[in-house]
Amino acid sequence: MTTQTLDLTRLDPWIRQYVPEFNGPLKAEKFAGGQSNPTFKLTAGEQQYVLRRKPPGTLLASAHAVDREFRVISALQNTDVPVPRTIALCEDESIIGSMFYIMEFLDGRVFWDPALPELSNDERTAVYDEMNKVLAAMHSVDLEAVGLADYGKPGNYFERQVGRWTKQYRASETETIPAMEQLLEWLPANMPPDDGSVALVHGDYRLDNVMFHPTEPRIIAVLDWELSTLGNPIADLAYQVMAWQLPQGGGINGMAGVDRTPLGIPSDEDYIKRYCERTGRGDIEHWNFYVVFCFFRLAAILQGVKKRALDGNASSEDAASRGDLVTPLAELGVGFIAG
Repeated sequence: MTTQTLDLTRLDPWIRQYVPEFNGPLKAEKFAGGQSNPTFKLTAGEQQYVLRRKPPGTLLASAHAVDREFRVISALQNTDVPVPRTIALCEDESIIGSMFYIMEFLDGRVFWDPALPELSNDERTAVYDEMNKVLAAMHSVDLEAVGLADYGKPGNYFERQVGRWTKQYRASETETIPAMEQLLEWLPANMPPDDGSVALVHGDYRLDNVMFHPTEPRIIAVLDWELSTLGNPIADLAYQVMAWQLPQGGGINGMAGVDRTPLGIPSDEDYIKRYCERTGRGDIEHWNFYVVFCFFRLAAILQGVKKRALDGNASSEDAASRGDLVTPLAELGVGFIAG
């Protein structure tokens, strides 16, 4: 069994037992894209569902926690953060070879190019303002009220994250990358003091991890919660802004060198200002550290993708080429050290 297929003979009876209103023969189709947890569209008669699973095989510790995804999406059902309806979680790995969960299938738009060439200027402005609004809503969730007060560990979030991703990177390291070594040395030595901010952090909040309404500039689902935890909300904001600094092409959908103003896409400064207005936050100190951290973490994540490709259990068929981005991302991070 690979990450590209499902054993429907074992899955079918499980779904009939645990998924309401299930009818008709079961079919599965893997969604394109995604480098982590393989995701499938399930069709059974008139019903459609989404299945998200852990990749089979040996994995890095604490990675691919689909049970945490299921928990957080379930907790957000009645909040201002749009998420799919969760249906069932299966922790029995004997069914399809790894843990998985079922959620509703939503019909909407996912944009892959951050320049949004298919939209008008007004639509581009509205799309990014909606992303800003939903990000602020996510960081304003009452953690006690939704049962997520214990969803992360206490203490300095960035200190924990640098430690975690250093371990993950070392565990998946395939060669010595000078720029990564420089980041691994610089980040702990330049750690900002903990400002005490604690919020629900998505961990991978970017354009192609949200689904928009088929015709309106309105997010109907925030997807891919695998990296979510409790922590400093500036990490999500810095990650989204960092994504705009990435180059275009070569397997990366960035906007480096693009003049955003004529496109109706906000500048970094305007986007940050609007977020701060929505969340009641003042000026953000140590901004460069947060951006450098985001480059480092993304490089570490893609090193894990590369290792899974070499081990034969990567989610995406283009995983090997994604691994080639580790060095350029680390070098971009080093470039932001000087400001």
